[in-house]
Amino acid sequence: MPIDILVCLLITTVIQSLFGVGILLFGTPLLLLLGYDFSYSLSVLLPISIAINLLQVVKHYQYIDYTLYKKVLLYSIPFVILFLFIITNIQLNIGLIVGLFLLLVALKNILPRIDGLLSKIMRYQKVYLVSMGIVHGVSNLGGSLLTALVHEKKLDKNHTRATVAICYASFAVFQLVTLFLTGYDSDIAYTDMMFLLQCSVVLFLITEELLYKNIDKQKYTRLFTLFLAMSGVSLIFKSLI
Repeated sequence: MPIDILVCLLITTVIQSLFGVGILLFGTPLLLLLGYDFSYSLSVLLPISIAINLLQVVKHYQYIDYTLYKKVLLYSIPFVILFLFIITNIQLNIGLIVGLFLLLVALKNILPRIDGLLSKIMRYQKVYLVSMGIVHGVSNLGGSLLTALVHEKKLDKNHTRATVAICYASFAVFQLVTLFLTGYDSDIAYTDMMFLLQCSVVLFLITEELLYKNIDKQKYTRLFTLFLAMSGVSLIFKSLI
């Protein structure tokens, strides 16, 4: 197992353990920068992402916003599948647009005008969810728009992470099935995948006990805002290099 993949996965696992997303959002551009292709990156990251999200869902399933989740299944998932089929033959770079949007979300608590603008955008939820599905299908960055949407609902940390986790896990499951149906074979050794999975699960459990449980609602909101800002900056940087 290449050490660069392991290091990338361990870093992004800590992020996903806290916020419900991270392995795909940051892991995909990192692996692309390291020279791995899009389909290979997905085949490595998707099973790990699903495993972490399922652990989060099982632990806090009672906090899930099922109304939002049903809308994600209805309006986002079909476009994730469709555009993943398309992206296997075409590469698009929309990181700059997504990154700028995330910065706006992060700044909304500071600048009232931005807060008002984002509130208007979020009112068109069906269009937003369709756009989120398209973005995730072509770039694996839909998790950033998902976190922005959940952040706008001003939920507490358990509701936020559980809702993000089940939506993100659904994205990943349908992506994995789509890759399988396209006949893609990454040739990843079973032992390597199991090793990565075990490392990530152990790290999730450690992060859960030492970090997540000790973060109160106010600190979590600030950290989540910082997470959105860092996501935006990293996506903008990735799109410009």
